[in-house]
Amino acid sequence: MSAAEKLGLIAGGGDLPAAVAARCDALGRPLFVIRLAGFADEHLARWPGAEFGMAQIGAILKALKSERCTTVCLAGIVNRPDFKTLKPDFKGATLLPGIVAAASKGDDSLLRKILSVFEAEGFAVEGADDILGGDTLGAGALGAVSPTEQQLVDLKKALHVAEKSGELDIGQGAVVCDGLVLAVEAQEGTDAMLTRVANLPSDLRGTTDNPKGALGKAPKPIQDLRVDMPVIGPRTVEMASAAGLAGIGGVARRLILIDRAAIVETANRLGLFVWGEDR
Repeated sequence: MSAAEKLGLIAGGGDLPAAVAARCDALGRPLFVIRLAGFADEHLARWPGAEFGMAQIGAILKALKSERCTTVCLAGIVNRPDFKTLKPDFKGATLLPGIVAAASKGDDSLLRKILSVFEAEGFAVEGADDILGGDTLGAGALGAVSPTEQQLVDLKKALHVAEKSGELDIGQGAVVCDGLVLAVEAQEGTDAMLTRVANLPSDLRGTTDNPKGALGKAPKPIQDLRVDMPVIGPRTVEMASAAGLAGIGGVARRLILIDRAAIVETANRLGLFVWGEDR
């Protein structure tokens, strides 16, 4: 999309929405941020925008059109809500039954339904990776550390488990240590999964003094990469280290990097590998 086209950023939690907004600033691209109440970080208020509940679909669409946005990007963490507690506006109420029906079929079906709402209103949908200039993990080592043969075996198994989990629309990540699957990501997200791993007995995992195992993140084979490509940032590296892991990996060109330089610096400092597996 052209940098002149105004972007409507539908922002959830985490670091990705701010990275997208900062990229728009760097490009001189006009931007309007829809901050989803209860999910979007407070610091997103520094950019032009407004806060709405996730079921205020009519108000969101009206704001995007009033601001003359032509494209939208959905970025950030949004946990599945209790649909019974939502307070939709009129437009939201008309769409909610279809959204609930889609949600019953899995997250991928839910995301596709939400995308169709924006596309039906004439908005083009952009992926966060496209806006960030395609800053995704390349093949091989990112940074100074490369995995050992055993670590690479663990990583490949973690990616395989993540992909199989993704086929069932469960999650995008898995942790493997010495061939043993320690955790599979579901609705809790990567950070919570790594916290679970850190709380496992040390005889099952590595330690900061003797790191072992790897976190693998892979896109769900059924998902739309415009809205749900896996993401890592410096915090992911720090939490992987705290969990005693030796490194992190993903499918090359299918893992978004939030602040590449900071990821490399953090990984080098902590002695972790970051690896892109070519497929």
